[in-house]
Amino acid sequence: MTYDIVIVGGGIVGLATGLKLKQKRPDLTVAILEKENELAKHQTGNNSGVIHSGLYYKPGSLKAINCISGYHELVRFCEEENIPFEITGKVVVATRQEQLPQLQTLLKRGLENGLEGTRQISLDELKEYEPYCAGVGALHVPQTGIVDYKRVALAYGEKFKALGGEIFLNHKAKKINHNNKLSEIITSSGTFMTRTLINCAGLYSDKVADMNGEMDLDVKIIPFRGEYYKIKKEREYLVKNLIYPVPDPNFPFLGVHYTRMMKGGVEAGPNAVMAFKREGYKRTDFNLREFKEAVTWPGLQKVAAKYWKTGIGEYYRSFSKAAFTAALQELIPDIKEDDLVDGGAGVRAQACDRTGGLLDDFAITENPYAINVLNAPSPAATSSLAIGETISNLAIKRF
Repeated sequence: MTYDIVIVGGGIVGLATGLKLKQKRPDLTVAILEKENELAKHQTGNNSGVIHSGLYYKPGSLKAINCISGYHELVRFCEEENIPFEITGKVVVATRQEQLPQLQTLLKRGLENGLEGTRQISLDELKEYEPYCAGVGALHVPQTGIVDYKRVALAYGEKFKALGGEIFLNHKAKKINHNNKLSEIITSSGTFMTRTLINCAGLYSDKVADMNGEMDLDVKIIPFRGEYYKIKKEREYLVKNLIYPVPDPNFPFLGVHYTRMMKGGVEAGPNAVMAFKREGYKRTDFNLREFKEAVTWPGLQKVAAKYWKTGIGEYYRSFSKAAFTAALQELIPDIKEDDLVDGGAGVRAQACDRTGGLLDDFAITENPYAINVLNAPSPAATSSLAIGETISNLAIKRF
């Protein structure tokens, strides 16, 4: 069958895009191809579940615009579909004096992004929000919340199918050919023809972009694994809601933090280490071809030269529970190594350009055959409906 639009990737962004397309243009035939035997298995299914507010992102950036509008859309969707969520608020805490200027920068950004109620709080107020937290300065952000993003993604998929969309599991894109105005997508389980291809392949988005005719691709996806611990149930009282550090402004990760989960429990982490396999959730996971591709990429070599000290610290925490605990103790001094049990891990698809830039903003490119989502890290889940709106508008213009 020939489809108007085929979406490669059944994660939360691909599903949100499909849903938006069918809502806007029910006459278009739309299919979603997912290589796994279930939807939302990778980045979406291993997400920490935070509903982000838009505090960190440069005003006017795609991240800021989509996060703020996506936040409101996500909350409405959860209310309409009876998906449990909670707006908990969070604190962002400076633990050292030299972090205070960056804390003020975050406050300024939050206010510029329209986060009403975000404010600097006293240390006494910090103790009211999080009694066991320590620091030299703090912000309170009331808009932050928690949700189960896999449940959200599956709900997107159900509504997409109810509107006439089709989902094909166990269909890994292997090759893409172009014939006049059509693209032929050869998968592991069949062949599809489409007038427009939308690439939401996450950890393999650069590979799919290369297949679909994106010439001179200037980015490569570098997988970064984030490892978590969980706090023992009897010590969960140490964390009431969400506690974040002041992030390093030069590094696109938020640092180890504490998150109360919608499914129950409290997570602590993550660190951020390069994985040796694109879907490398364990320290022992290794794929020689993917590892070689990553380490020979000029951009990653420049990143390693620039951030080698930070990288060594992250790897040290990966292999040393004591070091991980020490990082967590900056925010909660009472936390002990024995309080932590192994949690899960997620892998972030981080786009790295040839010059050594770790792309911070969302990145979407177009060619005559396809729309490629090449960078959609956090807060992509929060922003999913807004990103889906953006991508669907690009696609609809082609019809």
